[in-house]
Amino acid sequence: MKFRAALAQVDSRVGDIASNIDHHLEFISKAIRQKAQLVMFPELSLTGYTLRDLAWEIAIDPRTDKRLEPLKKRSKAISIIAGFVESGPKHGVYNSAMFIEDGEIRHIHRKIYPPTYGMFEEGRYFSSGDRVQSFDSKLGRFGMLICEDLWHLSLPYVLALDGAEALFSLTASPTRVGGDSPKLETAEINHEHHRSYARLLNVYLLFCNRVGFEDGVNFWGGSSITSPSGDQVALGKLFVEDTVVADVDSKEIQRARRFSRHFLDERPELLLRSLQKLLDSGPKRK
Repeated sequence: MKFRAALAQVDSRVGDIASNIDHHLEFISKAIRQKAQLVMFPELSLTGYTLRDLAWEIAIDPRTDKRLEPLKKRSKAISIIAGFVESGPKHGVYNSAMFIEDGEIRHIHRKIYPPTYGMFEEGRYFSSGDRVQSFDSKLGRFGMLICEDLWHLSLPYVLALDGAEALFSLTASPTRVGGDSPKLETAEINHEHHRSYARLLNVYLLFCNRVGFEDGVNFWGGSSITSPSGDQVALGKLFVEDTVVADVDSKEIQRARRFSRHFLDERPELLLRSLQKLLDSGPKRK
């Protein structure tokens, strides 16, 4: 696995799929000019985030919706990751991400943990995904997660065990300001989080966060690429649209895992037995 990745840290118009596709195409062209072989967009990049009841109206079947043809056509030149609202076969509506390559959708991930606490209300409008797995691309073996998914330890762990060498996190993280610190605490916490996962799992972690305002909420950007050693190798600007570019190389994963064998020595069968014991005899959750 060796390729150049571009993170397209964009703003999106709520409910305007056609306009958002045009905006994606602009950033895709820019990524190609920068010699990138993969371009990644944020959570719900094709629809905007604060959708509420509108989510039901703009949900699509990505395999048949003709509006995606321009993206599929461009994917013959560069692999594309984008966020959208998916209409499931039983009419459930999902916060989803798709990986498009060589004119076809190679993989779809449905957000497993749509948050409904504090300022978040996704659980009122979106069903929860029930599967997480890695997938193969011509560029390598990858895993995709959406925002809140990355705050659950089990998901990146499973993807890494399933062979993913790069994890993609599509995100719409709102700005939260507190205290007297001149630093943006939300960004500091998220980037520390990414460094920990990348170092512990010895994978690349690509985090693409959106920017702009929706319904009084601001999104802070700060997209980043973190190496398997936990080093932040590329960082996007705060609050404005930006493109973040860096190279991703399996040799760095090899070096990190051989230098410190903690991931190679992981014992998932021990974890499975322990979890089963907890489920069988431990206290019930909630």
